[in-house]
Amino acid sequence: MPSFSALTTLPGAARGQALADALEQLQPAPTGVGIFEVEDGAGLWEVGGYFLERPDSLALALLAAAHDARPFVISEIPDKDWVSEVRRELTPVHAGRFVVYGGHDADNVPSQKIGLHIEAAMAFGTGHHGTTQGCLLAFDALLKQGLVARNVADIGAGTAVLAMGAAKVLRGHFIASDIDPIATETARANVAANGLRGRVQALTSVGFRHPQLHGRAPYDLVFANILAGPLKKLAPEMAAHTAGGSILILSGILNQQARGVEATYMGFGFAPVERRKIGEWTTLTLRRA
Repeated sequence: MPSFSALTTLPGAARGQALADALEQLQPAPTGVGIFEVEDGAGLWEVGGYFLERPDSLALALLAAAHDARPFVISEIPDKDWVSEVRRELTPVHAGRFVVYGGHDADNVPSQKIGLHIEAAMAFGTGHHGTTQGCLLAFDALLKQGLVARNVADIGAGTAVLAMGAAKVLRGHFIASDIDPIATETARANVAANGLRGRVQALTSVGFRHPQLHGRAPYDLVFANILAGPLKKLAPEMAAHTAGGSILILSGILNQQARGVEATYMGFGFAPVERRKIGEWTTLTLRRA
C-alpha cells in the first residue's frame, strides 16, 4: 500500500517550526512531520509531512499560503522494503584504517582494518556521507601523527560511529551525545553491537549541558559533525570544555561555509590544522592554542 509525502520550503527556523506545528493538526493527520535546514546556505527550511492516505491538496495549499511558504509538493511513496533497498546500495566505506559496514557485509571487512558495524536502518551516520567519512579520515591522519587522547566527546553523534572509532584505537573515556533521544538509543545499540558496552557512554544532551558531559571536561578530542550554524553557536562551549592542545574535528560544513566556521573558532583560541574536502563538504581539524 503506497504512502504519501508533502514537502515545502520557507525561510527561517521559527516560521518553519510554526508551519510544522500547523501541519500536525491537518486531517487526515500525518504519521510524521519533519523540519530541517536546507544545506545550501540559502537560509531555507524544509517542512514535510508523511501520510498513509493522500493528503488534502486544498488544505495544504491554504496552509502554505497562510505561512508564506512555497506550495506543497505531494508525492506518492511506493510500497517498498526500503531497508533492503538501502542495504543493497550501501557497500563498505573505507576511511583510512577504518571500514564502516552493515551486517550484510561483515564477511567483506579486511582483517587488517578496524570495522565499525552500523546498520542502514539506524540513525544518520552510516559513513557514506562525506562528512562522516571526512571526520574518520581526519582522525586517521592525526593518529598517524601520534595523537594521544584519553577524554573524547562526540557531539551530535547520531549513530556514534565517530566515538566508536575513537574507542577502538584509543584508551580512555568516550561519550557520544545527541539532542535526539532516538539517536541516543540508536547509539547505545551500535555501541553494544560493536562490543563497546561500558567503553562508550551514550546520552542525550544539547551541547555540553548534560551534567555527565559537562563534568568530564576538559576534553582532549571533540568530534562535532552537525551543521555550520550550530557549530558556530557551539564555539564558546567548545572553548569552555577543552584545554590547551585539545583537538576539534568539525564537519557538516559546506565548502563555502568553511572559512566562516574556521574564523569563528579562531576567535575562541583555536588554530587551523587541516581542511579536508569530500565533494561539497569540508571537515575542519583545529587545535586549541
